[in-house]
Amino acid sequence: MSIRAVVWDVDDTLFDYTTADREGMRAHLLAEGLLARFETPEQALAAWRTATEAHWARHAAGESTFEGQRLDRVRAFLGAELSDAEAEEWFLRYVGHYQAAWQVFPDVLPALDALPEHRHAVLSNSSLTVQEHKLRTLGLRDRFESVLCAVELGVSKPAAGAFLAACEGLGLPPHEVAYVGDHPEIDGRGAAEAGMMSVWIDRGGPHARAAGTVLAHRITTLAELPALVRADTRFGAPSTFG
Repeated sequence: MSIRAVVWDVDDTLFDYTTADREGMRAHLLAEGLLARFETPEQALAAWRTATEAHWARHAAGESTFEGQRLDRVRAFLGAELSDAEAEEWFLRYVGHYQAAWQVFPDVLPALDALPEHRHAVLSNSSLTVQEHKLRTLGLRDRFESVLCAVELGVSKPAAGAFLAACEGLGLPPHEVAYVGDHPEIDGRGAAEAGMMSVWIDRGGPHARAAGTVLAHRITTLAELPALVRADTRFGAPSTFG
């Protein structure tokens, strides 16, 4: 059996979300005069990430809309009762700083160039509007024949339905499709349990410290990907990389 297509996560896989979020929020808080509320900039960034994770979890559980979780993040972070319009305006000001810090990881384009014989698609837990804009801004959109997102699909990773939707969109069985993502559970375990060849790109972020028994093939740079997807691999097997 051989891998005929690669489906990609976006944030912290193709796109350096962690750096953009950190630098964008730092610039935004400075512009808003809010850094003084915190002992250090790192404390402010940690508070923003805590709010983000909490309200994204509520959204993933179906307790809020995609747009609603953004507004709830702002209210939680500021500890203020803001109207929807006020929270949206604050969030959009942040987005301006965040987008100014966008960049693609340096190993992405070489990896895509090294796999011209494979089809490529995207599966993200975000929304199509957000990720289409991001991929176009970063000059990556034309690299992928399709972009699927949880908001429009109505199912999120790590549910098998999300991964299977990507395979169905390509017209391929799961065992002929590889999935590459940065989260060992949401991406790695989810894709493996859906029957895909699962590849965890471990960039040394916070998810690496939380990884338990990893079902994905672990790589630390996308330069390792071409050899892996071309290899005769036992799909869904636990990684021998650690």
